[in-house]
Amino acid sequence: MMSDSTINNTAHWQELDEWRKKIDVIDQQLSALLCERLHCAQNISSLKSRIGEQVLQPEREKEVLNNVLIHADTPLTAYTLEKIYRCILEESRLLQQQWKNSQPGIHTS
Repeated sequence: MMSDSTINNTAHWQELDEWRKKIDVIDQQLSALLCERLHCAQNISSLKSRIGEQVLQPEREKEVLNNVLIHADTPLTAYTLEKIYRCILEESRLLQQQWKNSQPGIHTS
């Protein structure tokens, strides 16, 4: 016969597995959305090159961060989202710069 602590431990492991499965689904959705976001960044890079705009646009980045942070439900969540989005913005800038540098005749910063 299993003890109560063994039954509780099994239940906790099952719950942990359920949460991990939920995160796996969310990660799949996030990666698809991030890929879509990166494709948008490439299109934006192309447009910026055509109109002579710089890749780095601090005011737009502030706007993006503000749009994201208004959805945070706690200060800790806001802090974490800001760090995540700063990484996303940095990688998007790098992608735009790499794309721009790979295009023939477009080598301005």
